[in-house]
Amino acid sequence: MAWELERGEEHFLDVWTALQRAGADKELARGALETVLLRARAERKFSRAREMFFTREGLEQASAEPLSRHRAARFRGLERIADLGCGIGGDTLALAECAPVWAVDLDALRLRMARENLRAYAPARPVRFLLADLLRPVFSTAARKGMAFFCDPSRREDSHRVFSVRRYSPPLAEIVRLYGEDAAALCVKISPGVRWEEIEEEPCEVEFVSFEGELREAVLWYGPFRTAIRRATILPADVTMCETEPSSDAISAPRAVLYEPDPSLLRAGLVRQLAARLGAARIDPEIAYLTADEFHPTPWARAYRIEEAMPFGLKRLRQWLRARGVGRVTVKKRGSPLEPDELERQLKLRGEESRILFLTKVRGKPYVLIAENI
Repeated sequence: MAWELERGEEHFLDVWTALQRAGADKELARGALETVLLRARAERKFSRAREMFFTREGLEQASAEPLSRHRAARFRGLERIADLGCGIGGDTLALAECAPVWAVDLDALRLRMARENLRAYAPARPVRFLLADLLRPVFSTAARKGMAFFCDPSRREDSHRVFSVRRYSPPLAEIVRLYGEDAAALCVKISPGVRWEEIEEEPCEVEFVSFEGELREAVLWYGPFRTAIRRATILPADVTMCETEPSSDAISAPRAVLYEPDPSLLRAGLVRQLAARLGAARIDPEIAYLTADEFHPTPWARAYRIEEAMPFGLKRLRQWLRARGVGRVTVKKRGSPLEPDELERQLKLRGEESRILFLTKVRGKPYVLIAENI
């Protein structure tokens, strides 16, 4: 009966009531329904979600399979891996395709879930489970020397998200102190919104990863894992770029094409590298939009055909749009104080045509770029 929730979460109360009327224990019924709901949500992350077990927080923090596999690729060829703070075992699944794994967590329930979830996948290498506090040395110095560590620290405090690496559990500094010095290598997953000043002195590579167009995570690679200083990666395209590539500082007025770089590239600070690849230029020293005379397909940016570029003025913009029968606009902004919703109300448009408006700066002046998708 609990599977009726596949119709949608709005039926939770009806199904729960029906289960109780059928004689099911109240808490058991709630647990069954919660499992069905979480498995339905987990299908966006796990190919075998229907055979797995989750907590809400554990599922939120778990990486989608493509991201876990991408990270695990650097662990290939190592003898042993420890998954510190393994949670419900999402990353353990990918790591266990590379080498034998110790799955470590302080939460006994999550550790049991991880064990069951590993059974659903039957990975290539053996996995051992250890209930332990990561703030205390889990492995001896001798054991750490031949072991690579992956750590996904908790980023919650009393059910609220925390964004400073100093408030993670364990804090980043403690992870590096306890597991980075003697280990074969260390990898730490952190929030992609991390403040640069908190990690800029870390002796590691910082990789920002986007998945299906959304910035999903940042990863710190220490020791032999380090292959660059800053890196951007796009999945599932599986393309990557780092700071060692040629860069361009060219600035230009808007041309025929506008490029909107992928968020991983923005966070990694690699827009100049993309400009060099595309033969493009920035429209302003402080703005990440790129422009070029010709369109070159790239996974690194969305591209638009610029129809008009003008200094921003509400009256002139309204006249231009109305003259072409534009009744619908999508407003994007970067470097502009204007609010898209308020601008749409002020334009008061009618018509069947649609356009994309970019509120931005060109050489320091407020501009609007009117464009269409390529």
